[in-house]
Amino acid sequence: MQGENVTVWSFFFLEGFSRYPRLEIVLFVFSLVMYLVTILGNSTLILITVLDSHLQTPMYLFLGNLSFMDICYTSASIPTLLVNLLSSKKTIVFSGCVVQMYLSLSMGSTECILLAVMAYDRYVAICNPLRYPIIMNRQVCVQMATVSWVTGCLTALLETSFALKVPLCGNVIDHFTCEILAVLKLACMSSLLMDMVMLVVSILLLPIPMLLICISYGFILSTILRISSTEGRNKAFSTCGAHLTVVILYFGAALSMYLKPSSSNSQQIDKIISLLYGVLTPMLNPIIYSLRNKEVKDAVKKLLGKVSLAPSM
Repeated sequence: MQGENVTVWSFFFLEGFSRYPRLEIVLFVFSLVMYLVTILGNSTLILITVLDSHLQTPMYLFLGNLSFMDICYTSASIPTLLVNLLSSKKTIVFSGCVVQMYLSLSMGSTECILLAVMAYDRYVAICNPLRYPIIMNRQVCVQMATVSWVTGCLTALLETSFALKVPLCGNVIDHFTCEILAVLKLACMSSLLMDMVMLVVSILLLPIPMLLICISYGFILSTILRISSTEGRNKAFSTCGAHLTVVILYFGAALSMYLKPSSSNSQQIDKIISLLYGVLTPMLNPIIYSLRNKEVKDAVKKLLGKVSLAPSM
């Protein structure tokens, strides 16, 4: 449909890594393996947090939510990427592009908030251990998780709605997914309102949660250093180590994508960062929590034991 020299596109071409055809098969294998490991690892974490009574605690409630987000986030873009890596026709319909953009934004936004909530949970557990069951009771934890989901979904809806109002003068997206920044590069003209919305949401979901996480870990570190026994300090550090590692991986990739200066030569780097951000980080989350957490490892062993005994029963 034509109107005032602006076209409403019914589909988009995802350029992805088509400039490097020899690399596509390597990326297909890499992405497929990472995606399968992500689904398996995060599904296992969700399963053990539901089935194991010892893991019915606030930390594992939040961890289960984090795993579910990682599954949704990767499933929003990686299946399309896998199909396009093997196809010469790398297209996506308009509605599919919108859904992909919204899901990626909502899951990513929710995870930013949830990681801050998990930092607060660790702060209460270490700095106020006697009051921890009272402060972080089941009702409060569910409310905090709900606020994370609602805030992330609403900010994503806001960004997606404004992005749909921007007129586009092309339908070739220089990315492997309908990532909002890549789509907005097709805009016929710059939109101050869209730029302001993106800036405000980015500040709300990146620097502010990071500041809250830093404040929480500042109090945590101060408390840990006052613990007299080496065993007690090591236990406290191990409790926070997994979460802190995930925070560094996640926010490091997110900041490099959304708060860096724009450059005409940075699109290929953006694709690589997006791939690592969308596949590697969700895959590593359950591995990090499993390797550094004895309770998770014990729960996995118990689950595997039940599965192995099931056929003989």
